[in-house]
Amino acid sequence: MMEERKERYLYLDCSSGISGDMTVGALLDLGADREVLERALDSLGVGGYHLHFGRKKKCGIDAFDFDVHLEDEDGHGHEEHGHGHSHGHVHRNLNDIFDIIGRLDADDAVKNLARRMFSIVAEAESKAHGIPVEEVHFHEVGAIDSIVDIVSAAVCFHNLGISRVYVSPLAEGQGYVRCQHGVMPVPVPATANIVSGHGLTLRFTENQGEMATPTGAAIAAALRTEEAMPECYTIEKIGIGAGNKDFEQANILRAMLICPKEKPQAVWALEANLDDCTGEALGFAMERLLEAGARDVWYTPAFMKKNRPGYTLHVLCGASEIGRMEQIVFAATTTIGIRRYPVERTVMERETRRVPTRYGEAAAKICRLGEQVSCYPEYESVRSICLEKGLGFQEVFAGVAEDMRDCGK
Repeated sequence: MMEERKERYLYLDCSSGISGDMTVGALLDLGADREVLERALDSLGVGGYHLHFGRKKKCGIDAFDFDVHLEDEDGHGHEEHGHGHSHGHVHRNLNDIFDIIGRLDADDAVKNLARRMFSIVAEAESKAHGIPVEEVHFHEVGAIDSIVDIVSAAVCFHNLGISRVYVSPLAEGQGYVRCQHGVMPVPVPATANIVSGHGLTLRFTENQGEMATPTGAAIAAALRTEEAMPECYTIEKIGIGAGNKDFEQANILRAMLICPKEKPQAVWALEANLDDCTGEALGFAMERLLEAGARDVWYTPAFMKKNRPGYTLHVLCGASEIGRMEQIVFAATTTIGIRRYPVERTVMERETRRVPTRYGEAAAKICRLGEQVSCYPEYESVRSICLEKGLGFQEVFAGVAEDMRDCGK
C-alpha cells in the first residue's frame, strides 16, 4: 500500500517579532531534525562559527535557543545583521551567496528557498541604497551567522514537510538602531521594503528597538503561501523559538502546525417558481449556477397558479454570491422574481485523497463529523476505471469502496 501524505499547515505567530535565529529555533522545537540540519550546514564548507542548541526562559516561557557563535568573537552570540553593533565580516555579493548555497547537500527545493530568501533581502537593500541588485554587498546579511540562519530555516522548513504557511502581522518596535550604515529608524529600510513589496503586515508596539529583522521579514515573505488565516483551526503542535532581546512581553516566535476547520456555515437559499420554462433551459440554468460557484442547485416538482405543473428552483450560495446567482437565474430562466432567506447547515469535514485500490489509484472523498468517518469513491474515478478496463459500474464501485474502507482512519 502506498503511503498517504496529508498537507501540513504552518502558522507563524510573529506577535513578538521575527528573526532568523528565532525562526530556526521554533522549527527545531516543532520537530525538525537537528542531525539533518548539522549535516547540511557542514556541506557548505563555511567555517569560523559553531552552533548553540539549548533552552532558555523568556518571561517564564520555555523556548528553544538557537544561536550562531562566531569564533572571532570569543564565543559571544551574534545579534542578527549587526543591528546595534558592527562585525568585521567579509563583504559578499548575491552571486557569492548563491555559490555557497550551491554547495549545500540538500534537495533543490531547499537551495531554491534559501536563494529566494537572500534575493528578497538583496532587492530590499538595492531599493534602500539606490543601487542595482548585483552591486549590493552583504556586509551584514551576507555574514556567516546570517548565511547559517537562512540556510537553516530553509533546511528545517523542508524537513518538516510543510505545504502551506500562514503568517501573522509582524510586531515591530520604534525608535532607532545602529548598524553598518549608521543610525537607522525602525523599521530599518530593508525590513520596510520587504514588508511593502511582499504584502506583509506590520503591527507597531511601544517597545524601543527592532523586533522584525530583514532576515526574519525575508523568511516570512518567502514562506507565506496564504493571504488570510482560517476562521477556525485546531493546533497539532507548537514550537517556540527564543529571541536575544528582552521586552515587556516574551521575545519569542511561535510556529504552530494547525488543521483548518470549517465552522457551521450560514448560507442563503434562493428560490424561484417556474411553470413556463423548458427542460433544456432548466438544465442550462443549473449548469451556469454550479459553474459560478453555487454550493448546491436542485429542482422540486410543484403545482403553480391555475394548477399548472412546474418546478421550484433552489440555490444555496454565500452572501457575497447572491447578486451573481440572481443575475444568472434571471438571464437563464423565465422567472420575474426570486425569494431569498438565510439558512444554517452543519457540514462534515471533507477531504479528497488518492488511494491505492485493486484497480489502481482512485480518488476517495473522506467525510468526518466527530467520531463518525465515511469514505466514498469519487464518481469520476469509478467512471474512468470502468471505461479503461471495460468493467461494470456496480462491480468497480463495490470493489473500490471495499479497498477504501479504512482510508479515513
